[in-house]
Amino acid sequence: MAYVDEIMESVLARNPGEPEFHQAVREVLGSIAPVIAKHEADYRENKILERIVEPERSISFRVPWVDDHGKVHVNRGYRVQFNSTLGPYKGGLRFHPTVNRSVINFLGFEQIFKNSLTGLSIGGGKGGSDFNPKGKSDREIMGFCQAFMSELFRYIGAREDVPAGDIGVGAREVGFLYGAYKKLTKQFDGALTGKGLEWGGSLVRTEATGYGAVYITQEMLKAHGEEIKGKTICVSGSGNVATYAVQKAQQLGAKVVTVSDSDGYVYDENGINVDVLKEIKEVRRARIKEYAQEVPGAKYYEDGNVWEVPCEIAMPCATQNELDEESAKILVANGCKNVTEGANMPSTEGATEVFLESGVRFLPGKAANAGGVAVSALEMSQNAVQLYRSFDDLDAQLNEIMKGIYKKISEAAADYDLEGNFVAGANIAGFRRVVKAMRAMGYV
Repeated sequence: MAYVDEIMESVLARNPGEPEFHQAVREVLGSIAPVIAKHEADYRENKILERIVEPERSISFRVPWVDDHGKVHVNRGYRVQFNSTLGPYKGGLRFHPTVNRSVINFLGFEQIFKNSLTGLSIGGGKGGSDFNPKGKSDREIMGFCQAFMSELFRYIGAREDVPAGDIGVGAREVGFLYGAYKKLTKQFDGALTGKGLEWGGSLVRTEATGYGAVYITQEMLKAHGEEIKGKTICVSGSGNVATYAVQKAQQLGAKVVTVSDSDGYVYDENGINVDVLKEIKEVRRARIKEYAQEVPGAKYYEDGNVWEVPCEIAMPCATQNELDEESAKILVANGCKNVTEGANMPSTEGATEVFLESGVRFLPGKAANAGGVAVSALEMSQNAVQLYRSFDDLDAQLNEIMKGIYKKISEAAADYDLEGNFVAGANIAGFRRVVKAMRAMGYV
């Protein structure tokens, strides 16, 4: 049996009931099979794959908190510290009812290779809770965040593990988390990123993931003799990633015609009005259907499939496995030629196969949404030296990092005669850097 097949069997046996984690590992192992075949004896002897699929540390804990009516609730908190070979564990915290061990392991595993692609000194980790912030008051959010941090603080630090935000964890939540961390540790340091600008945060951090996804899309189009200007784009989601992907794409001359949330999607043939979108989602924290109520000509489709809208570029920016095989076929049939994953693994395995087999240029999340963690790492460096940089400076560096990622994944794919397969290229490029460092450090 091939080495990668042995490891996949082991992952399935050791982690039952974790489909998201299985999916992530299967994708990586499938992509790096040519690399493994070339070095199989060495990797077997040094248990490279056994070590890379097993977290260095996995923590789960209860989080009791009290709502505004005095009722006690208990949620579950997680932090997986997957691989610190390249630097401190780095990865966001997600607060969402779907969070469980499988989701956290999948996200942490993906983060290893995503962080590797940035070229920065950051390892892979992830965390969160099945707590749902929707409908909660600020006081309830604060109480939960303080309870969550009363356990998490034991495992994080500026040079050990540096969480950031993710779904359900924005500037408000990071503020409450950091306040609790500071009180518990008596330290004012870079132990979290995504902080407010007044207290250690970085410019461009809010925009980074969405901007980065657009920058790498632009680079891919340039490599094929095209430009993003004039392209019609469908975006899913309406959170941080989606909002700033819309903003940057339209700044570069594209027209983004959709955004969505879990209730439905909005279609605006004139192009999404970013100011209205921000007011609804960032200020009022309301549902996306209000966009159609405020923007003349916009239409709202409750429970609709955003991928039925014809476009040249699709950017799934909501959550994992939101874009399935059937939707992928619809996109291809409607003439979509480019897909950029703004979220973490938003395309199912079946959808990914459809895109690759149809010749769609497909940029996977571990490459395309690495802009967020890249600027998080730049925030860490600013915190370390207490020197803060301008928006234009950081934005330019983000653009260069995303250009570098495109170059790495293109060249890695070509090294194994897989030109144009950016899934394989991303996994191979990320894997090779991590393994080189693991081999240098010995069995740790």
